[in-house]
Amino acid sequence: MKDEKINSPSGRDIGDPRLEQFLRYLQGERDASVHTLRNYRMDILQFAAQTWGTEARPPFAWRETDRYSARRFLAGFQKDGKKATTTNRKLSSLRSFYRFLLREGLSDVNPFTGVQSPKLPKRLPQVLGVVDVGRLLDAPRKAEPAPGAADHPRIRAFDDYARQRDAAILELLYSTGMRVSELTGLAIDRIDYLSGVIKVRGKGKKERLCPMGNPAARALKAALAARENWLLTLGRRGGSALFLNKHGGSLTVRSIERMLKKYAMLVGLSPSLSPHALRHSFATHLLDAGADLRSVQELLGHASLSTTQIYTHVSIERLKAVYDLAHPRA
Repeated sequence: MKDEKINSPSGRDIGDPRLEQFLRYLQGERDASVHTLRNYRMDILQFAAQTWGTEARPPFAWRETDRYSARRFLAGFQKDGKKATTTNRKLSSLRSFYRFLLREGLSDVNPFTGVQSPKLPKRLPQVLGVVDVGRLLDAPRKAEPAPGAADHPRIRAFDDYARQRDAAILELLYSTGMRVSELTGLAIDRIDYLSGVIKVRGKGKKERLCPMGNPAARALKAALAARENWLLTLGRRGGSALFLNKHGGSLTVRSIERMLKKYAMLVGLSPSLSPHALRHSFATHLLDAGADLRSVQELLGHASLSTTQIYTHVSIERLKAVYDLAHPRA
């Protein structure tokens, strides 16, 4: 980040020393991802462009901004019909930036302190019932063989691996509750069959241990065995990545999303289903069975308990639905 040029939304090079200093801090001290740095940069530069004009040159007069500038910036996004989540992210970016400037003595005030965040619409996560989860998890094993698989050993070997791999992916997502981005980053050496746990690296590169159920462990062992058979037909090794695509590289998040939609439609579930629905189902089913909220928070890797509490609302909604259907005077 030190020598990297910062580009404005219009494409001009931006060399504001305070912004560069803040981004270096985020990367070095907070271990922020490239995606996070890109978002912070974009949000702060948009504020600079609105406050001083698109033709203004750095360094920008960060000390001269006030609460009216902050409110005008956020009001512009709301007026343009931007989602509340987008506006809140920009507010968070600017708050953090000015908090940093204030701490470093580079600003006298944080103009974004006290600026009210837009209210987010209450949206309950998409959750599958236990029966529907079972149908989805069984789908890869019931899928039709790929065309030509019966006649070509390599195609047959990869087809077998792909179905076993897909079954293991779905089982792991539901068994551990991990994010799909965490799953794509898994390496083989992160699996401990003896203890029945997987070491997962989550948001902020924080690591946690995820218990793995017996069905998931069996599916994973079958997938790795099928993978070895397929790689033998190619005469090569597979590397450390846990799940491979047909070219031998690591599976992407997008590939898993497409795979899940395919199996969802195969068993008659909504094609809008996403891998995150299995994480939501994991948490909701645990709470429905009596798990305490703190334990579910740890399993999900949530930094805040308030994030996990959304699943208590899901469970209550499910109870209310059962009540409405079953009680004679509901």
